[in-house]
Amino acid sequence: MAEDGKWAIAHVHASFNNTIITITDQTGAETLAKSSGGTVVKQNRDEASPYAAMQMAETVAEEVIQQGIDGVHVRVRGPGGNQQQNPGPGAQATIRALARAGLEIGRIEDVTPIPHDGTRSPKSSGF
Repeated sequence: MAEDGKWAIAHVHASFNNTIITITDQTGAETLAKSSGGTVVKQNRDEASPYAAMQMAETVAEEVIQQGIDGVHVRVRGPGGNQQQNPGPGAQATIRALARAGLEIGRIEDVTPIPHDGTRSPKSSGF
């Protein structure tokens, strides 16, 4: 992991309906580039597909490379809360495409929100 180049953070929110990629500076305050599934595919059902994630990652990677960023730390976030904990199909494809586009991948961490016993679960139907 070469620390001589400029690093950024790639926030990847991968649900089962959409994938959103936002690349910020290391503090997370300044957005350098962002993209979502709807910007690259026509059908709504394809927004979360690995293909859409790859297309988004390529365009976002081009943008940040032009801004002088050499590597990214990836933060993957699934739906979380009381929904499913594991990220959608676009998460792996995004990381792979970012690496293929010429960005160095630093840390990959999972930042899916986990409830500390939040709202009450829906009642069980039946007996």
